[in-house]
Amino acid sequence: MKQSIIEVTERIIERSRPTRTAYLHRVDEIINRPKGADRLGCANVAHAFAAMPQNEKLRVVVEKAPHIGIVSAYNEMLSAHQPYETYPGIIRDEARKQGATAQMAGGVPAMCDGVTQGEPGMELSLFSRDTIAMSTAIALSHDVFDAALLLGVCDKIVPGLLIGALHFGHLPCVFVPAGPMSTGLDNTAKSKVREQYAQGKVGREELLASESAAYHSAGTCTFYGTANSNQMLLEAMGLHVPGAAFVHPQDGMRETLTREAVRMVLANTQRQHFTPIGKLVDEHVIVNAMVALLATGGSTNHLIHWVAVARAAGIIIDWTDFHYLAKATPLLASVYPNGKADVNQFQSAGGPAFVIRELIDGGYMYPDVFTVAYGGGMRDYGKLPTLAVDAADNKSIVWKDLPKESSDETIVRTVTNPFNESGGLRLLKGNLGRSVIKISAVPEDRHIIEAPAIVFDAQEELLAAFDRGELEKDFVAVVRFQGPKANGMPELHKLTPPLAVLQNKGFMVAIVTDGRMSGASGKIPAAIHLSPEASAGGAIAKIRNGDIIRLNATVGTLNVLVDEDTWAERDAEELSDTKRHHNAHGFGRELFGGMRRNVLSAEEGAITWL
Repeated sequence: MKQSIIEVTERIIERSRPTRTAYLHRVDEIINRPKGADRLGCANVAHAFAAMPQNEKLRVVVEKAPHIGIVSAYNEMLSAHQPYETYPGIIRDEARKQGATAQMAGGVPAMCDGVTQGEPGMELSLFSRDTIAMSTAIALSHDVFDAALLLGVCDKIVPGLLIGALHFGHLPCVFVPAGPMSTGLDNTAKSKVREQYAQGKVGREELLASESAAYHSAGTCTFYGTANSNQMLLEAMGLHVPGAAFVHPQDGMRETLTREAVRMVLANTQRQHFTPIGKLVDEHVIVNAMVALLATGGSTNHLIHWVAVARAAGIIIDWTDFHYLAKATPLLASVYPNGKADVNQFQSAGGPAFVIRELIDGGYMYPDVFTVAYGGGMRDYGKLPTLAVDAADNKSIVWKDLPKESSDETIVRTVTNPFNESGGLRLLKGNLGRSVIKISAVPEDRHIIEAPAIVFDAQEELLAAFDRGELEKDFVAVVRFQGPKANGMPELHKLTPPLAVLQNKGFMVAIVTDGRMSGASGKIPAAIHLSPEASAGGAIAKIRNGDIIRLNATVGTLNVLVDEDTWAERDAEELSDTKRHHNAHGFGRELFGGMRRNVLSAEEGAITWL
């Protein structure tokens, strides 16, 4: 292992010792209880299994067979989750074949950020993560399960399911993906049409045709945004069937991978392989996930989500940990928005398995950790799953070694020939607070931006200024009151096309915000998640139009160049009552008022449950 990785891990272990110890103590207390069907009262047991066939009641209650709870984020609004409609039947069938039983424990809400981008519903998006975690807890609170299968793919859904599952850390758990949609209109062409639409060069008809050609069927969107970063991180944490992430929903191997998830989670319930998720997800596994994110230029959203995930397991990480891991971790993948390839091309070139193998061989990931697979540690995840069919037409998964060299060095590379010696994310510090930037997609000549600030209190104000032609110059867009306390920290992805238009015209532009950009955002320098946020009295609320802002992603600084005495005396502005009222009402926003009041900062994971 690289010494720099070990040092970060040791700091995390020491920092987390009190909370991790307390967490593991709670897990151990619950593990040692009798099975649910023996422990609960007779009426409780009767209610739990009332709808099951009689032979399955006998199996779970009398024969003490393992009982799997299924928690699903199925809905038809998310293309990535539509395939889950048939999964419970497949899982129940395989459980029966293995002498076990399975029940749908519950469903969790799952919103599509692609539908809600720039709309009021996006202000519920971040908080949907903790809502999903709570919904997972409700599903598993029936407390009759020996294991759980978690069905989810997209942005807030996987972190929410994982946070919820970690609060039931005594249960073995396996995550079951559904795979990406097939390649449609390539992401670069799609972005070009968006930019043309922003300039008025094409109309709504052309834009809709472009978007529909890109997002066209069941499966995950094909760019390497938050949803597909989720899948990479679950592979790196050993929580999938190895190699399950990016197999197409209609591939003949997909059902076999889902059945294998049943077999794996049942194996994890056996005494000799007992692996509850609370013990599997330790400090080394969290570091493995962080390294995998950095090595692939993954979504900035996970600098929020994985802080919360770690905290659910009693592990405390922060952006400084990401910063030092990024300095030590090579960038091994180039997938849109960090390159031209989509996730299907990434998979064909070796995908997560190639990256994980290289990171292990290079000493960047811990190989000897618990996983849901059968005992090979993380090296199982550096192999490619293939479908095997025997003479009786029985299907199984066989894992094969990948070639030593990349089949396409424009997409994935070895640790000896990385795209960059350091990972794709940076911590920015200065008199404006702490922020993060994704630099893997930003042109090198834009890593340093110094320009006057133009201040906006809402993304609509920036879009309107662009439409009026007022932004044809060098500037730093300061978009404030977009943090968790202000309005739930919506993604500001709709700002990317107009800013890209201006950058393409040669203007030096950047964005500084206490909000989020989409996991698909890339080529515009964006200092995001600025903490403290404006609504918490953060320095971003002190910026005035014309202040010179210097963003230096090379050395990791973000400062407003105002005389220190003037800066110290300047008051932070507050959001007007009209705008505050607007962000608190309508489209269900009232229901999330308590979360806005109680949420922790972005760097603390925007957690609402502590």
